[in-house]
Amino acid sequence: MTITLRDLLSSLGSATAELVVAPSGDNVPVSSVVLVDEADLADEAEPASSAPDLYVQVGVQDAEAVRWLQRVARRAPGLRPVAVLTKTARSPMLRAAARDALIALVAVNPKVRWDAVFPMIQRILRRADAALDPDLMATDTDLFELAQIVAANAGGLVSIEDARSRVLAYSASDETADELRTLSILGREGPPDYLRALEQWGVFDRLRRTDEVIDVPAHPQLGTRHRLVVSIRDPAVDKPATARYLGSIWVQEGDHPLAADAPDVLRGAAAVAARTISRSLDAPSTEALLIQRLFGARGGGVDVPSLTSALNLPVAGPAAVIGLAAGAARGSADITGLGAVLRLQASAFRADSLSTIIGRRAYVLLPGYRSVDVVVNWTRSLVERVEARHGVVLRAAIATPVPDLGRVAGARVEVDRVLDVTASAMTQPARDRVTTLAESLTAVLLGEILDVIGRHAELTDPRLQALRRYDQEHGASLRDSVEAYLSRHGDVRTAAGALHVHPNTLRYRLRRAEEILGIDLGDASDRLLLQLQLAAHRRGSG
Repeated sequence: MTITLRDLLSSLGSATAELVVAPSGDNVPVSSVVLVDEADLADEAEPASSAPDLYVQVGVQDAEAVRWLQRVARRAPGLRPVAVLTKTARSPMLRAAARDALIALVAVNPKVRWDAVFPMIQRILRRADAALDPDLMATDTDLFELAQIVAANAGGLVSIEDARSRVLAYSASDETADELRTLSILGREGPPDYLRALEQWGVFDRLRRTDEVIDVPAHPQLGTRHRLVVSIRDPAVDKPATARYLGSIWVQEGDHPLAADAPDVLRGAAAVAARTISRSLDAPSTEALLIQRLFGARGGGVDVPSLTSALNLPVAGPAAVIGLAAGAARGSADITGLGAVLRLQASAFRADSLSTIIGRRAYVLLPGYRSVDVVVNWTRSLVERVEARHGVVLRAAIATPVPDLGRVAGARVEVDRVLDVTASAMTQPARDRVTTLAESLTAVLLGEILDVIGRHAELTDPRLQALRRYDQEHGASLRDSVEAYLSRHGDVRTAAGALHVHPNTLRYRLRRAEEILGIDLGDASDRLLLQLQLAAHRRGSG
């Protein structure tokens, strides 16, 4: 089924998006979308075969957007996008540049939340791409189509929400839409006073307990109109009281009263929506399990050809695997709360990306990446965005190239090796918190060698304990002196300066340490062993 720009904007509604420039009209087909920021536009190379149809520009200033449009205007027609969606589309310069590039410009309501509207655009395009058999439409109705059907039959404005009150689909709006409906569609919370009133009336409680149609009166003081609402419940459970609550369908009254059979329409719609939503909830859980097994978790052992066929992924590489670990900057270090954010960002970068959270780390698979530098730059940008918007500091490790998807589990082991030894990088700038196994190989191998020493008591040199006891009994600092000397490659003057002592004082301390340890600091083997032992002790103490 082909969807046009007109269809997309109609589905989004005038409260969300409005066409302001359309050099080729709005009856142009669209099938793909990408989310970009200024860095993405600045680094974008000319596509080899085709460009995404829709560019959703987030945080892009007018000047950069104009420069990008001017570059795009020089491309062949097939290499230009169909439309750009931005919150700054009213800019005269931007509109002129869009006309010159023959690209439609869509003004997105400044109040809309990108994390609400971008997934909705993806759902609309997926619905069109599915091209369902007409014979199945009666039993497999899409939520957007369902909202339109209910609106036509109940005589009002319809919105379908999930269990967390997030709008999944809605019918077309008109001038009778009240503030509550508009805010809901924009991804915003309704008026606090009205939400409190719903709580006091017991609406939310009844929605979660029953499948009855609830009458919600108008509230002129709060500017809300009369509504009916019904819960959407798990169709696999016979008793409504024990069925899983999946969401709700709301119908707002417009200028005319709702149809007399509106409650019956809502009850039927709830049954249809329940099948659609439960299926979508169950499918991702199965998909998520397969993805985790692809990454080597939950026992591993996934049928790669079947998985790639189901997810429409290329079997052959090259691919890149990114591992992410978190530390707190202004909030919780728990990365699990960032799952949806990471998934959204990865999907915007590559529509065929896969992401998952295993334990306290997140992993992203980018099939068919364009270049190592592109992957590194995108990962750095991701780390910066997450810190700026969510207050969580991330560090990342990249394994690339991964020759084929059968090697993803091994690549995850590689990035874990890097993340295990780079915890100290949390205090560094975002650029330095992104690395590859090749760049970190020295630190990785040294860390793993030290871990082996720490796990095997027989590999610990007992002579180091003698030095430690001497320092404790005499209030001395022989061990610190030896470490300073070794870390500065045997340069006594430099080490003495770092310790703020006279070089002769340091020479005396080194001779005393040699006597206690029974080693010769002039011997390369003794120096190497002592450096490893001191580093292993620091690692174990840290």
